[in-house]
Amino acid sequence: MKDRKNVFISHVHEDDQRLPALKELLAKHGLEMRDSSITSEKPNQANNEKYIKYNILAPRIDWAGVMVVLVTPNTRESEWVSWEIEYAKKTDTRIVGVLDWGESDADLPEALKDYADAIVTWQGEKVVDAINGENIFCKSDGTPRDLADLPRHNCARP
Repeated sequence: MKDRKNVFISHVHEDDQRLPALKELLAKHGLEMRDSSITSEKPNQANNEKYIKYNILAPRIDWAGVMVVLVTPNTRESEWVSWEIEYAKKTDTRIVGVLDWGESDADLPEALKDYADAIVTWQGEKVVDAINGENIFCKSDGTPRDLADLPRHNCARP
C-alpha cells in the first residue's frame, strides 16, 4: 500500500507541465500525493492579491501540511513563491525544495535557502524521504550541502 500525503506544490504557472512528472516520480517510490496547488488548468478567478493569498493559497497550504517547492529558474524571482514559503514557515508547514531535473543551486529562491526543512535533487527516494520528515540538504550534483549551523526559529508564533 502506498503512503499518501497532502502536499502543496509551490511553483510558477510556466512550470505546470513539470507537476505530472513530479507526481509520477513520487508514485514510483511509493508516495501518493494529493496536491492542493493551483495550476493554470484550474486557476482561481480572483484579482485581489490579499484575497488570493489569505483566502485561496493559505487554506490550501494549511490543508497540505507539506509544501514542495519545485525549483526552476522561474521560481527564483517569483514573489508568489517567496510569499508561499514565508507563509508556510509562519504556520510550521514542512518545506521541501526539489531541484527540477538538471537545475542549478543558483535557482534557489532566497526564502527557500532561509526556511527549507530539506532541499533535494530530482531523486524519488530522497524526495519521498524529505517529504516524510528527513532533513536532507543536497547540492544540485547530489552531494551534501554545507549549511550554516543556525538554529531555526519561527518568530511568528508566541
